[in-house]
Amino acid sequence: MPEDQRAGERNAMVDTQIAARGVRNPRVLQAMRTVPRHLFVPAAYESAAYRDGPLPIGHGQTISQPYIVALMTELLDISPGDRVLEVGAGSGYQAAVLATLGAEVITIERIPEVAALAEENLRNAGVHGVRVVVADGSEGYPQEAPYQAILVTAATPRVPEPLISQMAEGGRLVAPVGGRDVQELVRLVKREGRVESTFFGGVVFVPLLGRHGWEV
Repeated sequence: MPEDQRAGERNAMVDTQIAARGVRNPRVLQAMRTVPRHLFVPAAYESAAYRDGPLPIGHGQTISQPYIVALMTELLDISPGDRVLEVGAGSGYQAAVLATLGAEVITIERIPEVAALAEENLRNAGVHGVRVVVADGSEGYPQEAPYQAILVTAATPRVPEPLISQMAEGGRLVAPVGGRDVQELVRLVKREGRVESTFFGGVVFVPLLGRHGWEV
């Protein structure tokens, strides 16, 4: 399908699935219109790339629903130059959106094959400013801390303490917290060393496996 037609699909996705549901940040909406989501899904699902739902990417992992990607991105309140830690690289799509907003992104992936997929997708999409690391994301990445924003893209029974400790003053952390089947989206904001929590409704994510998540 010609690229201009795919751009039309992206615009329709943003208008009907994202803006219509209350995401208002114009920079986030523009990033969602810009990043070619179809380059971050398996070829078998490319025709469904802009539909309203998650898609499998292999190894038991998924690319999140477009609305959820936009909502979590808006909650992070990214400014150009922010250092962002993403826990769970997946196909690389969420990292591409963050990088399009001008963030310096480190994305951690536990499964080497998925990390390689993310790197390949980011390269094919021409996205810069993202570093993919193979490690236990529940431990964070203290080598580059502190982070202005941290995004957890897998379900965790609680926000891992290492991630909270790696938040910068004024930093934001967004994560799905709860059971393996259903979670609630939470945003933490660190102010004067204290963390304030706000909840944003129910979500469903694959589990975060690791030392500070669910047992492998």
